[in-house]
Amino acid sequence: MCHWVFYREQEVTIKNRTKRTWLRRVVECAWVGGCALAGVGVAVALGAIDTTVLDFYTPGTQPNKLTQRVANAAGCAACHGYYDRETEPFEQWAGSLMAQASRDPIFHACLAIANQDASYAGDLCLRCHTPGGWLMGRVVDAPDGSGLQDQDRQGVSCNVCHRMVDPVYRPGESPEVDESILANILIPVITPHNASMVMDPMDRRRGPFDISSTNPHPWLQSPYHRSSSLCASCHDVSNPVYMKQPDGSYLPTPHDEPHPTHNKYDMYPIERTFSEWANSLFAAGPVEMGGRFGGNRSAVSSCQDCHMPSTTGTGCEPSIGSPVRHDLPRHFFNGANTWVLKAIRSLYNDAETFLDESIVNESIARAQAMMRAASDLELTQAGRFINARIINYSGHKLPTGYAEGRVMWINVKYFDAQGTLVDERGHYDNATAELDSSNTKTYEAVQGLDAVGAAAVNRPQGPGFHFAVNNTYFKDNRIPPMGFTNAAFAAVQASPLGADYADGQYWDDTLFDIPDGATRAEVRVFHQVTTKEYIEFLRDQNTTNTAGQIAYDQWVLHGKSPPTEMDFVTIDLSTCFADTNGDGGVDGSDVEAFFLAWEAAAPLGDFNLDGGVDGADVEAFFLAWESGC
Repeated sequence: MCHWVFYREQEVTIKNRTKRTWLRRVVECAWVGGCALAGVGVAVALGAIDTTVLDFYTPGTQPNKLTQRVANAAGCAACHGYYDRETEPFEQWAGSLMAQASRDPIFHACLAIANQDASYAGDLCLRCHTPGGWLMGRVVDAPDGSGLQDQDRQGVSCNVCHRMVDPVYRPGESPEVDESILANILIPVITPHNASMVMDPMDRRRGPFDISSTNPHPWLQSPYHRSSSLCASCHDVSNPVYMKQPDGSYLPTPHDEPHPTHNKYDMYPIERTFSEWANSLFAAGPVEMGGRFGGNRSAVSSCQDCHMPSTTGTGCEPSIGSPVRHDLPRHFFNGANTWVLKAIRSLYNDAETFLDESIVNESIARAQAMMRAASDLELTQAGRFINARIINYSGHKLPTGYAEGRVMWINVKYFDAQGTLVDERGHYDNATAELDSSNTKTYEAVQGLDAVGAAAVNRPQGPGFHFAVNNTYFKDNRIPPMGFTNAAFAAVQASPLGADYADGQYWDDTLFDIPDGATRAEVRVFHQVTTKEYIEFLRDQNTTNTAGQIAYDQWVLHGKSPPTEMDFVTIDLSTCFADTNGDGGVDGSDVEAFFLAWEAAAPLGDFNLDGGVDGADVEAFFLAWESGC
């Protein structure tokens, strides 16, 4: 025999307050090539750990609590689309991963393994990837997404974002009706994350502008929609099945119960993009960026300033009297993904996705431009080394977001006087999608299981892609943003690991030794969304369905997630290696710079490039220094 575990909603009163919870019901079924389902709904296979939907409970508006259903995005297109793609919201939104969040084949492959690893983990995933479907109650008994309807595949749709209520009532700013809406939320949203959204139960569409001149539908003016706090709803992600311990480790919470505090900073941090921004200079901004991220604002502060750059135009069909605005936010939601939209067009009909080839190509070009704007690369020569400095101009870590399968790295190519390639560091093979990381630096966050977590879920200790059960970081050397301090990032569970960044440091330096005969170097910074190792994990570890194979096939079909070139700089190399401080001359200051490095056993002290720092380096340095080079 096998067992299916189901939950049905009930209302219980605890301390004079009504609380939503679930009754656990175990249904036995005969084993016939797997668990057969005897007329009791959609099957959900139990994962490696027997978590329940209650373990993943998140405050905010709960399923089946909306008075009016989530509206179809197609209805918004009548007034907000197909009149000017440069300004209109609809087609811009359609070309974003927000709109396609529940069609993303990588997401579906990841979802299958998450449910394998922890029962009902998909409830956590689907809250953000199809909030409309989740709110309409089509996920609670089907965390694999099998209960979703066509409209639910519109991802983070227009009606979802524009019905969101600020979870903090602000007298004189928030719409007055929000006070009563918030009063009816059983458990307040303490720290927004995991799609802990408060929704207007009525279809009153909210935004930052006064649209009383046209008044096309019920609406409310909402300052919240200009706030980065709205973005926190899905761009901080936490695992509530773990509780932070005083020593900084994470242990499982009590089984079949919501997290004890509902505070994301007491949970395991899967992503902390919003918190990174909140503890950057941009949160206290605006920061003058010279228009680096486009739009009508030269100085930027909020998430929207960079990811929804403003323009001049109308947010609605001009013929119905929509006013021209000079701070109209474009609904681009630019990010780092440069191939998944192509996969979505391969898997779904354009009529369903609202995509076409030009929308996809324009969206990819914007993502590539955003990645180029996110950093600058500066090169200097110091003795026998090149120093590559990457400067982070984004409002969060570089890179940030969902960490699994994402990596940034430095590629260096050395050429001789005839232009022949002498050596290469960080080589990427476009045919095989293999990166040689042995001789370069990669920037990434690597998560996995510590000894206690491994024992709890019966998996090997160490790094791995099983994000639904991971409970520790093994590496996080991603570059912090402007305004970074170690104390502030530690407080939001975003401390660097495997790299030392001083307070205020928003750049990183890497030394590369110069091979004999090299007279010029080309240095590039690349970012890849989906690595070979990750896509093969999604394919090979899926024992539930074909989602992993589908994702892999699309990855191959569309170029194996071609890396985005973020920066490219060349440098002519001097053969005067005794110029240790790189000031263009050879004098006593170079001796001082050399010995400082030599005494610290730093790379610059290895003058003869034999892999060690010893007396032979001193001898080699002085031979070069006395000769003037």
